[in-house]
Amino acid sequence: MTAQLIDGTALARAIRDEVARRLLAPPLRGIKPGLAVILVGDDAASQVYVRNKIKACHEAGLFSRFDKFDATLTEAELLARIEALNADPRVHGILVQMPLPRHIDARRVISTIAVHKDVDGFSVHSAGELASGLSGFRPCTPAGCMKLIESTGLNLRGKHAVVVGRSNTVGKPMAFLLLQADATVTICHSQTPDLGLHTRLADVLVVAVGRQDTVRADMVKRGAVVIDVGMNRNPAGKLCGDVDFAGVAKVASAITPVPGGVGPMTIAMLLVNTVQAAERSLQ
Repeated sequence: MTAQLIDGTALARAIRDEVARRLLAPPLRGIKPGLAVILVGDDAASQVYVRNKIKACHEAGLFSRFDKFDATLTEAELLARIEALNADPRVHGILVQMPLPRHIDARRVISTIAVHKDVDGFSVHSAGELASGLSGFRPCTPAGCMKLIESTGLNLRGKHAVVVGRSNTVGKPMAFLLLQADATVTICHSQTPDLGLHTRLADVLVVAVGRQDTVRADMVKRGAVVIDVGMNRNPAGKLCGDVDFAGVAKVASAITPVPGGVGPMTIAMLLVNTVQAAERSLQ
C-alpha cells in the first residue's frame, strides 16, 4: 500500500481563496477584517511564522498590523499594547506569537486578549466553549487537522481516533474536535506505556509531540489516516515531522507530509477565524 498524500498546501490555498470571496460578499463587502500580530524577541522560527501569517493576510485581502518588540519588553508594556488593540475597531483578531521571553507570563497575556478577538482560540473562554460544544474560536492547528481529515473523504462517526500529545494548543482541542465528529478518542502522551499498543488501534492517528520518529510503521494500523503535526529538524538540518514518513506511508491509507501538510492549514484557519471575528463584530 502507498498512502495518499494529503496536500495541505493545496487545501490551504483553496481555503484562502474562499476567504477572499467572503470579503467581496455581504456582510463583509466594503469591510476589511484586521489581524494584529505581536512578536516579542528575535526567535528565528517565530519570525518566519509571523512573516508567513502577514503575507497570507495581504494575499487574501485582510488588513494586518505587525508589532515587533525587543525581548526586554516588560510584561506590563505588552499587556498595555494588547489592551490598546482590544479597543481598536480596525482590529478584529489579535495574535501574540509564542514563545514569549521567560519574564512574561504567557497565560496572563492570552487572558488579556479580548474574547471576541482571540482568533488563536487559546483563551480559557475559547477552550471552555470548545469543550462545551459551543461555537467559539477553534485553535487553528486542530481546526486545520480536521479539514485535512475531511479532505480524505473519511467519515469519523464511529471511528477510533488516537491523539498523541496533550498540549492545550493541539492535543486537547484536537481530541474535543474529534469527539464532536462522533469519533471514539484515545489521548496518549509521554507517560503512556507501550504507545504502539494504542496507536495500532487507530483508524485516525494525529501525532503532535515535537519529537522525530515518535511513530514508526510498526505502530500504525494498515489503512489508517495519519496526520503529522510535528515540525522538527533531523541531524542533516532537514525539516521532518513526528512520524517516520517513508515507513508509515507504506502502511497508511493517507498521510500528511512535513513540510506541506499541517503548517499551511494552520495559517489558513487563522484567516478563517479572523474573518469570522469580523462577521461577529457586525452582529
